[in-house]
Amino acid sequence: PRWHLQESLYLFSTAAQQRSTGDDCGPEDPQHPLGEPTLKHKATKLEEQVRDLTKAVADSENVRRRTQKFVEDAKLFGIQSFCRDLVEVADILEKTTKNVEEEAEPSNPNSTLKKICEGLSLIEAKLQSVFSKHGLQKMNPIGGKCDPYDHEIICHVPSDGMQPGTVALVTQVGYKLHGRTIRHAHVGVAVESQERL
Repeated sequence: PRWHLQESLYLFSTAAQQRSTGDDCGPEDPQHPLGEPTLKHKATKLEEQVRDLTKAVADSENVRRRTQKFVEDAKLFGIQSFCRDLVEVADILEKTTKNVEEEAEPSNPNSTLKKICEGLSLIEAKLQSVFSKHGLQKMNPIGGKCDPYDHEIICHVPSDGMQPGTVALVTQVGYKLHGRTIRHAHVGVAVESQERL
């Protein structure tokens, strides 16, 4: 009956281990009822775990939202530097069109310069259409209120009937990409005669 002794020791050690971990203690076990302080302690621990999990879920949701916003902005504004370069090309095209218009003979509609001017005008219109399609908008703020977020003041001009503080002159148009200014308009602002710099 040596094996009875080993079996008894094994059963005893298993029972002792269960008591120490509280595995066999439950409301239905009258020998080891859980006391009220133990239940409160377990409830407090569970509440802490729920709070921690709730905070972790909220944090991960915030990270997801920020990442989504970052991706959306990258899609919208990823072409920003490309657009800055293209608006310079648009400026050159606009100036060239004006110069050719001035040189064309108005009396001769079949002149080569007149045809070149018409072609340049069509290219310019198409370029502006493509800009609009991709969210790039031209700002020509003459007569509007000067806005430091959209305009760069390069000079002051006499108001001559204009409200002081309004844009009276534009030397370089500005551009916005999806509402964000990517190039400020260079403007002259109307001032009272004595305020002129």
